[in-house]
Amino acid sequence: MKKLLLSLACALTLTAGAQQAAECPIVPLPLHYAATDGGAYRLTAKTVIAADAALMPQARYLAETLAEPTGWDLTVREGRRGDIVIAMDTVGVPQAEGYRLSVSRRGVRIAAHDAAGAFYAVQSMLQTMPADIHGSRRIAGATWTIPAVEMEDAPCHPWRGFMLDAARYYYDKAFVKKCIDMMAMYKMNKLQFHFIDDCGWRLESKKYPRLTEVGAWAGKGERRIGGYYTQDDIRDIVAYAAVRGVDVVPEIEFPAHLLSAVVAYPWISCTGRQHEVPEQHFISRDILCVGNDSAMQFLRDILDETISLFPSRYINIGGDEAVYTRWEQCPKCQARMKREGLTKTSQLQGWLTNQVAAWMKEKGRTIMGWEEIVMRGKVNEQAVAVMWHQPADSAHVVNDGHLAVISSCYYNYFDFPESSTPGEPQHATWCPPIPLKKVYETPLPDYTPGRSHVIGTQACLWSDQFIHGRALQELAPINENRSENYVEYFIFPRLVALSEVAWTPQGARRYADFRQRMAAQYARLDAKGCNYRVPEPEVVRCDESAAGVTYTLAPNVEGAEIRYTTDGTWPTVHSPRYTEPVTVARKSDFLAIQVVSPTHYSLPLLTRPDYSAYKAYGTLTAEWAPLTVQPTPSPWRMECTGKVGSNGRYTVTFIPQRGANRLALGAMRVLKRDECVATAEPLPQADGTTAYTFDVSAFEAGTPFYLEVIASGDGGNDTAGLVFVRKH
Repeated sequence: MKKLLLSLACALTLTAGAQQAAECPIVPLPLHYAATDGGAYRLTAKTVIAADAALMPQARYLAETLAEPTGWDLTVREGRRGDIVIAMDTVGVPQAEGYRLSVSRRGVRIAAHDAAGAFYAVQSMLQTMPADIHGSRRIAGATWTIPAVEMEDAPCHPWRGFMLDAARYYYDKAFVKKCIDMMAMYKMNKLQFHFIDDCGWRLESKKYPRLTEVGAWAGKGERRIGGYYTQDDIRDIVAYAAVRGVDVVPEIEFPAHLLSAVVAYPWISCTGRQHEVPEQHFISRDILCVGNDSAMQFLRDILDETISLFPSRYINIGGDEAVYTRWEQCPKCQARMKREGLTKTSQLQGWLTNQVAAWMKEKGRTIMGWEEIVMRGKVNEQAVAVMWHQPADSAHVVNDGHLAVISSCYYNYFDFPESSTPGEPQHATWCPPIPLKKVYETPLPDYTPGRSHVIGTQACLWSDQFIHGRALQELAPINENRSENYVEYFIFPRLVALSEVAWTPQGARRYADFRQRMAAQYARLDAKGCNYRVPEPEVVRCDESAAGVTYTLAPNVEGAEIRYTTDGTWPTVHSPRYTEPVTVARKSDFLAIQVVSPTHYSLPLLTRPDYSAYKAYGTLTAEWAPLTVQPTPSPWRMECTGKVGSNGRYTVTFIPQRGANRLALGAMRVLKRDECVATAEPLPQADGTTAYTFDVSAFEAGTPFYLEVIASGDGGNDTAGLVFVRKH
């Protein structure tokens, strides 16, 4: 019956079509929304909120939310007699996290399947009200009304997640709670809490106190950074999240990404060597010694402590990017392989995963981890694999009865920027930018209970950039919030887009409609005190004629202005205000920004050179011009992070464009940070270009790559051209 009702709900969504979407202001788009003639309900200081006993936390949440902008301490009582009534109804609302919302001049009625459904109904109701309802500033004398509406809603996917990397950079408890608030506002329900990695251990352990006494801190003196969450902090975070329908999923990384624990307790590694917590990002080769019974007991103790703090059904065990060199050289690990009848060192990870899966089954928990946990040997118990490469790889889990969550680095890693426009803050570069539209196009099939193996999707915010220098780290003496603003800039509005991908069936999603509804969401983010990336103005038309190029623009943030220049210089908040189409001689002459406030505006909308004629050569990586050409053979280093994005064969092509002189080229080195991983000699081509071909077999995500070539001008520096990189 539940499957039938879900199918009927999806069919209802698809037939509702564009008309519902056009009138609905809510993100994510609900299954059914209809404005009615019942008259708006007017909120007053005498409004009473009533709720079933099990839903009283959500009723109190609503009262607290309304209190800040209205100044009213509304009465909240148990029962079903009130102006706003929140009731449990598992028969009328059969799907988990589902709800019905009815508003008329007489009041508000919410029927929910469970506490999460009640909370989501409240969020939908708030989104029908003015944006200031989300704020903490009292709006004196305001009239607060809730429009008459009928809604029925439930999520398409049970897993709607966000991963916060607090291991590489410690975010305080208040910011973690803010992340939970923002997730919940858009009906995201899983927070993967990544608090263990090479660069930091953030979870207090009573049994192994050195994990936080030593492993939570890097650097010395005034350069010391770090922090951790006490067990009381964790209990507080988990309880806070539960009211908001968010399940906090702990991630205990192993066998790799565990150097912070090895620093605290060297005996858990294969070498027993003493290290320091790193201040710069790298992937340590020191991993958990699975041949050491004491190290295995350490792992079990940590997992036991973890599940005592987190009620989540799921325990994430990481499992990614393990390099097995230490196991190959470790007598204890080799002995373990022999006892277990294993023939390959990589099979030790599968053995370890099965040990942990069995432990967790004893505790009534399910393991999950990165895709490697189900691709390094057969896992005997059902697991959830987070697919962080290609979404299509999720097919690998089907035959073994596992489940998958799509969290592709090409769609869902928010430490990559939205654009390659100059001016984007420091960011990861090993994959291309991920614009808002691409997030919305995350390939996610609809979920059918009992039949689907992909249960949802998840965004990831990795904090690698905080350990690529000091530019992003806060200065404690001036009590700034630089790191929070930075993180929020990368998360929003992309997390809002992913929330709709996760909640709304595929057939009901339209990016153009989402953008229209998103335009009103920026004011809500402002009211919540949440930073975000302001989108560039929308180009409605670009007409070329003998008179020049005419741009017709439109804002895509409600209430925003557009400022522009016509001389190729970057616009500011003081540049001319756009009011009508603008004509310029060349596309590159016109730049425009979208201004939300004097201190909050977009990067410029600008026109890039057209390199489509060079598509066969790959991706533009560098350019040379007379002033960059040396008179004698010298090393020329160019960054190719992102262009070299995985193991494989690559060709680099130098294409001369103009000049009387030739660029003389010698040997090339391929560098991973400062380590040479490949070399190549120049191969002149018949078309006048010069090519280099090389293989990469030691790729590491998050690590910068460079090309270094010996180059000089032949007889002078009058030469200019382009450098492209192509993967075969």
